[in-house]
Amino acid sequence: MKICKVCMLGQSKYKCPTCLIPYCSLPCFKKHKVIPCSKPEPLEEDEVCKTGDSRLETNDDKPCYVDVQSEVLERGQLQSLASSNEIHDITKNEELRRIIRKVDSSLDPEKELEQAMEDESFFHLAQKILDTIGT
Repeated sequence: MKICKVCMLGQSKYKCPTCLIPYCSLPCFKKHKVIPCSKPEPLEEDEVCKTGDSRLETNDDKPCYVDVQSEVLERGQLQSLASSNEIHDITKNEELRRIIRKVDSSLDPEKELEQAMEDESFFHLAQKILDTIGT
């Protein structure tokens, strides 16, 4: 359960679309917006991977929206990705990791993903992911 970071009392149900701070209600959102906020800076590699593992970790605080429910991966597909040594090895590439962070932190991730697909290493990763999940 996440607590509203504005009133520190209510259970947060929403996140600010700009800075992703959790809040519980419209009054808290309006109170938060009195002071302009900004999009958080993307984390640097050493901040993203604190465990010493070279795999990218997720940011569970970041909201995730899926327009087409059939595009959500099943648990078995996610486990296949997590256990793939080939994907693990591919994602050690620093330039590829930079591209992934750029897509992840973009205000327009679909446009950024289109541009990323022009990069050979990113395209290779995308193809390997699709092969691994059986698409």
